[in-house]
Amino acid sequence: MTPTELVKKVYGEFPARVNKAREVIGHPLTLAEKILGVHLSPIEGQELERKKSTVNLAPDRVAMQDATAQMAMLQFMSSGIEQVQVPSTIHCDHLIRAHVGAEKDMEIANSENKEVYNFLSSVGQKYGAGFWKPGAGIIHQVVLENYAFPGGMMIGTDSHTPNAGGLGMIAIGVGGADAVDVMVGQPFGLRWPGVIGVKLTGKLSGWASAKDVILKVCSILTVKGGTGHIVEYFGEGTESLSCTGKGTICNMGAEHGATTSVFPYDAKMAAYLKATGREEWATLADGVKDCLQADPEVLANPEKYYDRVIEINLSELEPHVVGPHTPDLARPISAFAEEIKREGYPDDLKFALIGSCTNSSYEDMDRSSSIVEDAVNKGIKLQSPLMVTPGSEQVFNTIKRDGQMQVFTKLGATVLANACGPCIGQWKRDDIKEGERNSIITSFNRNFRARNDGNAETLSFIGSPEIVTALALAGRLSFNPMNDTLTNDKGEEVKLAEPSGDELPSKNFEMAAEGFIAPSKDGSAVQVDIAASSERLQALSPFNAWDGKDYIELPILLKAKGKCTTDHISPAGKWLKFRGHLDNISNNMFTGANNAFTDEIGHGTNVITGETGVGFPQIARDYKSKNTGWVVIGDENYGEGSSREHAAMEPRHLGGKAVIVKSFARIHETNLKKQGVLPLIFANPADYDKFMQNDRVSIVGLADLAPEKNITVKIKHEDGAEESIEVRHTLTAEQIEWFKAGSALNKIAADLKKSA
Repeated sequence: MTPTELVKKVYGEFPARVNKAREVIGHPLTLAEKILGVHLSPIEGQELERKKSTVNLAPDRVAMQDATAQMAMLQFMSSGIEQVQVPSTIHCDHLIRAHVGAEKDMEIANSENKEVYNFLSSVGQKYGAGFWKPGAGIIHQVVLENYAFPGGMMIGTDSHTPNAGGLGMIAIGVGGADAVDVMVGQPFGLRWPGVIGVKLTGKLSGWASAKDVILKVCSILTVKGGTGHIVEYFGEGTESLSCTGKGTICNMGAEHGATTSVFPYDAKMAAYLKATGREEWATLADGVKDCLQADPEVLANPEKYYDRVIEINLSELEPHVVGPHTPDLARPISAFAEEIKREGYPDDLKFALIGSCTNSSYEDMDRSSSIVEDAVNKGIKLQSPLMVTPGSEQVFNTIKRDGQMQVFTKLGATVLANACGPCIGQWKRDDIKEGERNSIITSFNRNFRARNDGNAETLSFIGSPEIVTALALAGRLSFNPMNDTLTNDKGEEVKLAEPSGDELPSKNFEMAAEGFIAPSKDGSAVQVDIAASSERLQALSPFNAWDGKDYIELPILLKAKGKCTTDHISPAGKWLKFRGHLDNISNNMFTGANNAFTDEIGHGTNVITGETGVGFPQIARDYKSKNTGWVVIGDENYGEGSSREHAAMEPRHLGGKAVIVKSFARIHETNLKKQGVLPLIFANPADYDKFMQNDRVSIVGLADLAPEKNITVKIKHEDGAEESIEVRHTLTAEQIEWFKAGSALNKIAADLKKSA
């Protein structure tokens, strides 16, 4: 089925299915409820209580980036299915390291990653998945340009998949096991989400941009305030934002924990579809336009139909900067200089970086280049190195044709490959030493400690591409382009002009499809080779099924203190090369986690041998060799961040049995369930404090494991004293079967074998 045929099919059924969903749900519908309702499988007979019911959905497509596609396709190969059952694509964007510039970096990437690229290309050919070659672009930008459509639904093995919400799509980031479910023809299970409404009024002006909308929302919701919800934007202010600006807002919605974010269909989306060669899609969407926005009753009385309503006046919105180390520590730029002094942040700006999947559109590049061009005309030079990442081959070729790229390079900026690069830790940085405290600013989406360059002492701040560019010209964090001046080459004090730029190129995009390889119609003859000696790829063996016994007196491998994201559990950077080799990548497990018992990073105590200061992977391997399982104790929002399922597969591979926390981030909790690790939540969060380093933990009554039924955890302290606590879980009946089978994939494979 071609992308256009898929769109026709979805829209052909859309109005009738929206009406049926309205009957089933029983009240006027938000846009999110319409799209989810249309994709219910089946549409009737499902309980639809917000944040409580678990439903089955039928997404229209699956997208995978190369770092996660390796494990997803390795799992798919284990299923026994000969072809993907829904349109699926693989995008090579994560493994390209940024260093000196696009051409040389691409040459090195193609050489270093040849084995992985060959695997992904061949596995796509064999099983029917499209393949986007390295350099073709960042997954989310490529999806927006080629596949996203209003009212559609997709899942993607990357947490920033919600980017497609900028084109009116419900797009949800998932782990690879969820993708495998859908690719083998199974439904996608999701807890029926709540809906947060964000009403936008007014219109952006001056230095403010769409990025500032999401920075403001992150400051309101914090890193977990969106959990369990879809964030739906509405109001006349939405119509003034470009389609790619909407994409920026939805993309970074991953940082407040929401299931996804979405905008209603409008003229800006239609214009983008036409500019990207999909005029027929725009015509089709116009035909069902009423279905692609919330019902009038919802818009007239939003407080009645949304769980929470946030209102932002775009006309009053000031540029914001967030960070360091978390994307919800926000302040308007007018208050930033004072805070820099108060907090002692290094004012000297070591690097400024624009691009990433969040801000690499034509509009982003055009507005930023307008600032650079103004600076050149006024005799202002770069004071900090500036790196520029176009989002796709299409954007790259278009800004090369229209001159923005030449504006950047003339000033001395480095244009990087169309890839993730420094945003996900693929940055070979030469200007600082490990442990050197320094400041950088990016237009990226995520700024956890050590994420961008591997240095825990780098203070990473986030702003719009326009603000990042202005600060690069100033060379200091405390510069406010709205009020401050710069000294030019003549010694004059000059002020930068406000940014300007086109949302879409006047001559349309320079289309580029050289990077795409369509799947073979018959892949039966295609060989997928995995060398036995490979350090980067490893065929998977099924995890063992549960033995039917309680977990008795397990040691605590880690009690994590504070923020424990997937970057802490399974760091990226140099470890990305092992994403297709479960055993090798498991050597990074918890190497970024803070040990609550000792305040060590990545190290703990082997309670069996008594050895201290040992890396967590080494301790886990020793426990596993002794046939001893172990547990992890965690804090709030455990597993925040990336969708990487390696953060669940590694603990499972090395003997982890359960993770007990105050609260989970959505994707990581699901990933643990998929891999057969019990994700448990303290009924009383204060019980976190009861666990000591040498305690032994028993999880009992597992034979009676049932939905919404608490579990007893017994703690045996070193002095022999014992106490019991209650823990909750969100496992459904189906997910309990995954646990018993050893993993969701084991259950799927067994079911398919029975039906064969």
